[in-house]
Amino acid sequence: MQAKRRYLLLFMSCAFLLYCYYGNTSFKSDTCKSKLNELPSFATLDDLHLKPSRQKRNPASATQPCRMDTCFDFSKCGSDPKIFVYPSDGTVSASYRKVLSVIRESRYVTRDPNEACLFVPAIDTLDADPLSSEHVSDVASRLSRLPYWRNGRNHLIFNLYAGTWPDYAEDSLGFDPGEAILARASASEIMFREGFDISLPLFHKEHPEKGGVPPAATVNPFPAQRKHLVAFKGKRYVHGIGSETRNSLWHLHDGNNLILVTTCRHGKSWKDLRDERCEEDNKEYDKFDYEQLLANSTFCIVARGRRLGSYRFLEALAAGCIPVLLSNGWRLPFDEKIDWRRAVIWADERLLLQVPELVRSVPPERILALRQQTQFLWEQYFSSIEKIVFTTIEILLERVLAHRVSKQRDLLIWNASPGALGTLAAYGDSRSHYPISSPVLEAPSAPFTSLAPLPVPSIPQMAPPHTPGNSFTALLYVQATSPALHKLLANIASSEFCEKVVLVWDSERAAPSLKSLSRMAGDSRDPLPVIVVDATTHYPGEGVSARWQPLWAVPTAAVFSLDGDAPLLAEELDFAFRVWQQFPERIVGYPARTHFWDESKGSWGYSSRWGSLYSMVLPGAALVHRATLALYAASGPALRQVVQRAHNCEDILLNCLVAHTTRRPPLKLAQRRRYKPPLHHKSLWSDPEHFVQRQSCLNTFATTWGYMPLLRSVLRLDPILFKDPVSTLRKKYRKMELVSS
Repeated sequence: MQAKRRYLLLFMSCAFLLYCYYGNTSFKSDTCKSKLNELPSFATLDDLHLKPSRQKRNPASATQPCRMDTCFDFSKCGSDPKIFVYPSDGTVSASYRKVLSVIRESRYVTRDPNEACLFVPAIDTLDADPLSSEHVSDVASRLSRLPYWRNGRNHLIFNLYAGTWPDYAEDSLGFDPGEAILARASASEIMFREGFDISLPLFHKEHPEKGGVPPAATVNPFPAQRKHLVAFKGKRYVHGIGSETRNSLWHLHDGNNLILVTTCRHGKSWKDLRDERCEEDNKEYDKFDYEQLLANSTFCIVARGRRLGSYRFLEALAAGCIPVLLSNGWRLPFDEKIDWRRAVIWADERLLLQVPELVRSVPPERILALRQQTQFLWEQYFSSIEKIVFTTIEILLERVLAHRVSKQRDLLIWNASPGALGTLAAYGDSRSHYPISSPVLEAPSAPFTSLAPLPVPSIPQMAPPHTPGNSFTALLYVQATSPALHKLLANIASSEFCEKVVLVWDSERAAPSLKSLSRMAGDSRDPLPVIVVDATTHYPGEGVSARWQPLWAVPTAAVFSLDGDAPLLAEELDFAFRVWQQFPERIVGYPARTHFWDESKGSWGYSSRWGSLYSMVLPGAALVHRATLALYAASGPALRQVVQRAHNCEDILLNCLVAHTTRRPPLKLAQRRRYKPPLHHKSLWSDPEHFVQRQSCLNTFATTWGYMPLLRSVLRLDPILFKDPVSTLRKKYRKMELVSS
């Protein structure tokens, strides 16, 4: 009996052990499978190379009530949407003062709230952290007292810092934005209102208002690999909320290829809360200079800090160090329009140890492409507060335009030179009509929406064609009839590529009655059409700047801007156009000028002396893109007022604008002879006051942009065999040499 009991007890014990073993194994297996479903043990390099899909980054996105069609009043936005900035209300931080300043000086602003599409409060909302010295209290009540607040509808609010110690909650602004559009830094996918809010980059207090530091990696992009493969230098957090990634970077640091150093030295109580690694980390941290690391590293880690965004994102872009993002769920700046796949590498915070293998797998040609795009994006959208604010506004205005005409600019315009800030939304709306581009970007012609025409009902409206086109429009600025004008008109009629002549008459005398020009003998084409625009009637008070006003009469992308007495032959016109077709983003022409820095006066100087160096080509005999002239007409009021007050300097402003937009110098062509005024005519170039005025304009423009945009060049383009000791019969443009000065 006792034996049976012992055997029964032994059997039950074995059964229990077997159950525990297999049951536990099954439980572990189910648990592991569940964890594997949540987080893969290994992400493929292809997955990490590309931007994660929005579903992966934000699998549980909360539905937000506000959208443009529900929380925005489009009826307040006409064909030319404007922004109203409220009068100053109390003290503001230096950063917000810059934001308000660039808007108030821009072409977007209006002083009449009744014609405004957007409203920007003068109440500082940048820093919502109550512990910050720049935090503004009582924002909620001050916003509610704004006369046009209406629960924030059609209002734009800027914010860089949300939340406070200890959790830094993103939704903790200290006020209810209501239906206002939030342009904010460190935006998360969960809180971001898709198609309504705008994600901003986090920038320093010292970030320049205008101009900005030029990109650092454009001069010598080779070799692709720099001294260090990956770099990071910054804080880590020994207490409070912060990035666990930063606390783990020391595992990858090798002191050579992988420079990943952190410090605990920040905050008031770091010494009391420091851990066992702080002393060693601080020693490694002090060995490396941050600026040199940026300049000598191929990839730069951009890890989240207290919030999702980081200053290192813009710092890496400026240095041409390819950002490697370790901030899951972060909504990248302006990603509604910017294709960040062409400039950054995505990584996963949970898979930190895979980062070295990930970046080593990037081929050299892609490294160069990524670096090139970082430089473009930095210069076009992030190098100054002005560009960050203008990019925000352009995105909003493009939404308005898309709502009104169901059309918006192609993303190519945002992600290729000259960028959206150098392309009017009403002009460059598709790839096929990319206004300032190289011929590589051309596409077949397509229907096109032109600029809003000026109110001249007697002249038919014409839409511009695709870029760059096979013909040009001669746009003449004439103040008096003369034999030189008649000779120029005859040469224009003999041109192979001229499609139309627009003569801007700026004189109190009666305008000439020209309707067409006869072609040269043997030319089977119809007479060349001519439109005469009386500037004194259509543009009273505009002065010399009226020369580029009648763009509604220009049917071509190429505009040959000419003074009425320009001594150009038909061959010179045709040669200039053939050159411009290869460089449609530049000013291409004949008479050149240059600028220089005058050390004795501490200012910029202007020179008309002939030499190999130049930085401006005068539009008295130059080809420009029609979009360039449209951009000139839409430039800031401060710039246009300088020209209108001086009745001078429009040529300098045009050169500055093109250089600022394209970051390319103009192109000077072979010049048959110098521009000499008639003996009985007193030239402005001999008037000292004329030069003083132009130097003053040059310095005003440089101050307005925050830097000198003009670029010097020594390149001159001549026809093949120009002035070579061979027979002129072998030369295509032989008349350019046969006619003496």
